[in-house]
Amino acid sequence: MLLIVRSMLLAVSLLLAFIFGGLVCLLRPRHRDNVHMFAKIFSSVAPILGIKVIVRRHKDVQDGPYIFLANHQNNFDLFTHTTAVPKGTVSLGKKSLAWMPLFGQIYWLSGNILIDRKNRHSAFDTMAKTVEKIKQKNLSVWIFPEGTRSRGRGLLPFKAGAFHTAIAAGVPVVPVLASCQSHIKLNRWNNGVVIIDMMAPVATAGLDKADVKNFSAQIHASMSARFAEINQEAAALMGKTLASDDV
Repeated sequence: MLLIVRSMLLAVSLLLAFIFGGLVCLLRPRHRDNVHMFAKIFSSVAPILGIKVIVRRHKDVQDGPYIFLANHQNNFDLFTHTTAVPKGTVSLGKKSLAWMPLFGQIYWLSGNILIDRKNRHSAFDTMAKTVEKIKQKNLSVWIFPEGTRSRGRGLLPFKAGAFHTAIAAGVPVVPVLASCQSHIKLNRWNNGVVIIDMMAPVATAGLDKADVKNFSAQIHASMSARFAEINQEAAALMGKTLASDDV
């Protein structure tokens, strides 16, 4: 019964969000704060799903611009990670999203960037244009460097594109982690705690494309270590032992 009720509430909430947000985007297409507006709407759904989201933002994270590097676990990212998305931020998503009815059109109209990862030349061209947008419009970009959902498999290897972009734009990267979400189920009344941890900015000044591999490995290592820490903390807050496949 809870599954049915919650699914209906979720569907209605998303429909209203798309209608309201779509109208706003028509009035101010691709505005720099459209994504932040949607993020606020989607994050407000978390309590409906029985999720308590705790957001921590490092004191050195100011107005940007930054490349935000977020872990990507499952569809619940839409309601958890969004609590931390600041103004003046757009996201980088797969070009195939554009073909999703309603969502895809609003995703583009919001000002987000679409990339065709299967076409190397097109992907490089998109990243070059992203660098120009960062410089010209003082935009931050939210990227999932794993490139796909981890689905409880920990932090997957990173793709290099986000790091090439940050170095080319000369902006710091900010790692953003959501603690494990594999315990969340629509038919569970209390889905516990998810911690969103926005780590300290890491400068890219003085780096070039030859440093991408080592820089990516450095960020991956620090995020993996922090991911394990916040998983343990979230588990303690929920009063249970973290299962081995949640780490």
